[in-house]
Formats: sequence, structure tokens, C-alpha cells
Amino acid sequence: RSFAQSLLRFLGFIFWGSAAVQAFGGVLVILMFKNYRYLFQEPYLSLPGWLALAVALILLPTGVLAVSISVKCSRNQQGTLMYLLLLLLCLEMSSAALACFYRIRTVSQLESAMGYLVYQHNWTCSQDPGSSAVDAMQRRLQCCGVHNYTDWLKTSASSWHLPACVPESCCKEKHSHCGGDLGHLEQLSQEGCLKKMGDKLCFAMLYMFWCCTALSILELLAGVSNGILMRHQPFHDLHFL
Repeated sequence: RSFAQSLLRFLGFIFWGSAAVQAFGGVLVILMFKNYRYLFQEPYLSLPGWLALAVALILLPTGVLAVSISVKCSRNQQGTLMYLLLLLLCLEMSSAALACFYRIRTVSQLESAMGYLVYQHNWTCSQDPGSSAVDAMQRRLQCCGVHNYTDWLKTSASSWHLPACVPESCCKEKHSHCGGDLGHLEQLSQEGCLKKMGDKLCFAMLYMFWCCTALSILELLAGVSNGILMRHQPFHDLHFL
């Protein structure tokens, strides 16, 4: 019983720290899909992030109850803690499953989405919606084209430019006004946007998956510890039944 109390107290403090970790992961996923919404059309893709924020909010009172029960056992508090742990477990397993599924699905769709934006790009018209999306993506990720800068040589717009060039958004940050001239490749970003965006997406989703998995294990330990304490405090007031 003393070990269960100590473990529950320790897990209570861990839950408070985990709330910040979950909140960070949720905000990371939500902002990623918001900033690159022109690549990800489905609005529900940010659902794992919102679930992570809900988990972070519920973790705060759960940690308070865990520490409180470890000091003074209360039947009402023990029952409430069990309900919260069950709710957290359902939310986290849902978030982990969605993150794993969305990572596989969205990575396979990235190439076609980026290819469409690049090949429809017309950098002679800055007001074109497709152009602004591509420029924003290339400046934010410091990349050029889908796989590399040569993707721009395959577009219909490239035939109008002599000598061959790429959009200015391909320029490196320290050469932001290089003009996109292919005669100065050292001033252009060499890496393609597909790899950079894929790495960013995989990091966010794997972060969510492993955080939810690790936290679920800790919650199972908290549930077992709480169960041990409840077993040592039988329902004396129900003995008359």
C-alpha cells in the first residue's frame, strides 16, 4: 500500500508535466495543418491535435487527484480518478491511432498535391492563388520544387523565361533577391519541398503517437495503484447489504 501511494504521488507530478508535453504536441499539429492548409484539404486532419489539447486539460485535475489520494484516501476522489484515467486512456489511444493513420495517408498524398501546385504555378502573375501558395511553402521550408529545382524546368511557364529561371521564393534566405537565375545555383535552395514537408509531418505525428503511448502506460500504472488503495479500503458502509 505504501508503494502504491508513493507511485501515485509520483505519477501525479508526472501528469502535470505531461500536460505541457501534450499541449505542445497538440499546438504543433494544429499549426502545421493550418499553415499548410493548401496542401491538406481535409479539415479533420488536425483532430489529433485537438484531442491532445483536451488530454492536456484533463491531465491537470487528474494530477491533483492523484497527489491528493496519495496523502488522504477518499472514496469519492478514488472513483473520480478512475473515471478520469479511463477517459484519458480512450482519448489518447484515439489520438495515437489517428496520428499513425494520418501520417501514412497524408505522406502518400503530398507528392501529388505539391506537384499540382508547382505545375500550375505562373510566376509572371503574383496574384495567382497557386503561385502565392507555392511561394509561401518554398520560403517557409527553404526548399525549391517538389524533388529539387529541376521540377521548375518541366512547367509550361518555364518556356517563357530566357534564360531559364525559377521563382524567387527558391532563393536562400541570405540571397532573398537572387532573381531565381539558374546560372547561380549556389544561391538557390537545393532540397525539394516534398522531403522537408514529409519530415515535418512525420515528426509531428510520431511525436503525438509516442507521447500518447507512453502516457497511456503511465495511466495504467496509476489505475493499478489507485485500485490497490481502493482494495485496502473496503466499502464498510455497504456491509449491511
